[in-house]
Amino acid sequence: QVQLVVSGGGLVQPGGSLRLSCAASGFTFSSYAMNWYRQAPGKERELVATISSGGSTYYVDSVKGRFTISRDNARNTVYLQMNSLKPEDTAVYYCNTRGVFWGQGTQVTVSS
Repeated sequence: QVQLVVSGGGLVQPGGSLRLSCAASGFTFSSYAMNWYRQAPGKERELVATISSGGSTYYVDSVKGRFTISRDNARNTVYLQMNSLKPEDTAVYYCNTRGVFWGQGTQVTVSS
């Protein structure tokens, strides 16, 4: 069965960095696009970044130039490198594939 295991969240000061990881199993990882979503308190879940099977990327405007999505097909892992973090990036971050398979969320809190 598909499993997505997320790690790497935490508390960071504004301007800091974090890297999230999502280890996938149960499917042919290299064949599928991978997504990162986030949900802030009181807000709807939003797509943050996508990486296609071929490595093409998409970012929501609010994170362009600060976040980088990447994948390591040998390790079946997708990453989200988050730099220059802002308080408005505070949310629970989720890994997703094919719109229906979700990892557990990881809390990212940006606060001084």
